[in-house]
Amino acid sequence: MVHRNKTIQLEESDFDLAKNFIQLNQPVDTNFIQNKIIQQDIFSALPFLPEKFVDLLVIDPPYNLTKTFKDTTFKSMDNQEYQEWFASWFVPLLKVLKPTASVYVCCDWQSSVPIFNVLNQHLKIRNRITWEREKGRGALSNWKNCSEDIWYATVSNDYYFNPDAVKLLRKVIAPYKNDKGEAKDWFIAQDGLPYRLTYSSNLWTDITIPFWSMPENTDHPTQKPEKLIAKLILASSKENDFVFDPFLGSGTTAVVAKKLNRHYSGIEINPTYCLYTEKRLLKANTDKSIQGYENGVFLERNTSIKKLHSIKNTFNFQKNLFTLNSE
Repeated sequence: MVHRNKTIQLEESDFDLAKNFIQLNQPVDTNFIQNKIIQQDIFSALPFLPEKFVDLLVIDPPYNLTKTFKDTTFKSMDNQEYQEWFASWFVPLLKVLKPTASVYVCCDWQSSVPIFNVLNQHLKIRNRITWEREKGRGALSNWKNCSEDIWYATVSNDYYFNPDAVKLLRKVIAPYKNDKGEAKDWFIAQDGLPYRLTYSSNLWTDITIPFWSMPENTDHPTQKPEKLIAKLILASSKENDFVFDPFLGSGTTAVVAKKLNRHYSGIEINPTYCLYTEKRLLKANTDKSIQGYENGVFLERNTSIKKLHSIKNTFNFQKNLFTLNSE
């Protein structure tokens, strides 16, 4: 099993990547931070960020749980305290948003309400995405916690959203036929099963948490999947837009933005996680793949290689051939 472990490890030569980090100690323009990682505490960096440069803000803050991130520990607090902590950096951060910007904030069920309360005061909330996190410990005195939320908001009513960029290719349970007996909005692949392209809803069950056999995996304890972040970026930004993440972690938002031809920047206090980010960004120069996303279409979770090849062979898997009507 060891030879299948693709978890990213830092080698001695990778520590030279620290020369790419930047820190802010005076006001800077967008060019200074574009496609750069800010290795710094968010509170010390905030005053020096430029204004109105962000098209898409993706935030994955510490949830209201006691958790250790390398040498930094976030301690849980009551909901009111957490709400005040969230607002203490989120409100100053609003200055970076363009009038047409969109915002996504990741949270769990405990932090969802206080985060909503702050967002609702300053932005226009559009939706709440709930995604299934298939990992999770069983609980004898409560329901097993297997879902997380993502609040979606915009600065104004003038914003970008592209549902065609995030369609899901899924197996059809009960395929319909028209009056002529022809397939209605679905096709048969070489595996003999019916498939359909469908618009993405606010309930996502196709996400896989990074684990040891996935080449995007690091030892970050709350790393978000590239596939999840790709949906946010594709739906709410265009190529060459600027994507910003103030809690960058091991770099997933920056890496996916680069793979999808967006500009990026982010803040991360831990130098080890910044090194993971730089190593992943370097790899993205030659490897643009995102697991679970093929040629402009998202796949259901755990789509096997054999089945994927079957679908490819049937449809030639070219985006311009996906001309079926979507449900």
